[in-house]
Amino acid sequence: MRVFMTGAAGFIGQATTGELIANGHQVLGLARSDANAAVLEHLGAEVHRGSLEDLESLKAGAAKADGVIHLAFIHDFAKFAENGQVDKRAIEAMGDTLEGTGKPFIVTSGTGLIEPGVVITENIRRDASAHVPRVSEQAGLAYASHGVRAMTVRLPQVHGADGKAGLITYLLELARQKGTAARVGDGNERWAAAHRLDVARLYRLALEKGTADGIYHAVGEEGVPMHQIIDVIGRALNIPVISIAKEEAADYYGPLAMFAGLDMPASSALTQKWLDWTPTQIGLIADIGQPGYFAS
Repeated sequence: MRVFMTGAAGFIGQATTGELIANGHQVLGLARSDANAAVLEHLGAEVHRGSLEDLESLKAGAAKADGVIHLAFIHDFAKFAENGQVDKRAIEAMGDTLEGTGKPFIVTSGTGLIEPGVVITENIRRDASAHVPRVSEQAGLAYASHGVRAMTVRLPQVHGADGKAGLITYLLELARQKGTAARVGDGNERWAAAHRLDVARLYRLALEKGTADGIYHAVGEEGVPMHQIIDVIGRALNIPVISIAKEEAADYYGPLAMFAGLDMPASSALTQKWLDWTPTQIGLIADIGQPGYFAS
């Protein structure tokens, strides 16, 4: 299968590109820069120049492919609402191109901000009235009723090389700036996690076997306590670990305050059953706790 992929040169995208090519697929990767193009060429992918804002480039890429995986997102939380609309327009450009073809179209969402405090499963749908800026899931799955095998993969905190670990990477940068690693209260809230190699394999399996309107969870660990994550950050930076009140979260976390103190566990039991997917890689704390994982 020839697959058009946005975000193909990114942290998760590189692993997914490698997974697809290793299993006989061809990848046409979106590249907005010469550096991204060089990464894709090194991986053995074909380069398609463009960006999320260049809707014509997205339409052209989708038209050339047997399926689409949309991984890219502009991770600037100071402009979360604006970037959510960029994402929505990009999804609609590709979805309109695929309409009526029956081709697979996988968009990327998250396991968080759905129903905090509840172990999220694949059959819990996002509330359209929740006003969460990122609407990739709703925008993508809408094409399931328009002749597209539209699916979404929900991501937790993804780790595995390059010093990255989802939102945890941003928490580390905040801690470096503040000189303290802060948890909210006792830090018993849980965040789901997965290794990027397990995530990459799930994208491939969803592409090959997933069904229209399918929701799949790339979750290797249902919930890692935040106090364990913050302790790792404190040790990595050799700075104090402190506890702050929920009311102080906005001052410390800034644009990330919406996630502070939220209990966001998620299950992948149904995904594992539906797609015959079993996470096998190292867990979050063991991985990010390795010396030098977050080396600057």
